[in-house]
Amino acid sequence: MNIEEIREYCLSLPLTTEDSAFGEEYLLFRVCDKIYACIGLERPDYFVVKCDADYAIDLRDRHGEIVPAWHWNKRYWNQISLRGSLDDEFIRSLIRHSYSEVVKKLTLAVRGSYPQITEVRQ
Repeated sequence: MNIEEIREYCLSLPLTTEDSAFGEEYLLFRVCDKIYACIGLERPDYFVVKCDADYAIDLRDRHGEIVPAWHWNKRYWNQISLRGSLDDEFIRSLIRHSYSEVVKKLTLAVRGSYPQITEVRQ
């Protein structure tokens, strides 16, 4: 995958918005105003996603392309290299996982207002 394909996939997830709150060199993807992915336009071969803390460690141990994200909480955020052997479906699953991690932390009231956000499956 490349960053444009990642962008398109993120925008296909329910209620996703994009913005550049960190500056023009970063694209942030949010669900209900909460970030779940970030693409650095100056480093188009990497992107950042949120992750369950235990799963994050497991992914880092199994895949050299996945490391703690620089300038993010390293317990929960992984940086994914697109220069490696990770296939497209696996990358999409990491994006869906990140999206789901953010959705599950939304309040019941917010989730109840937007039933379509619970449809994303890992």
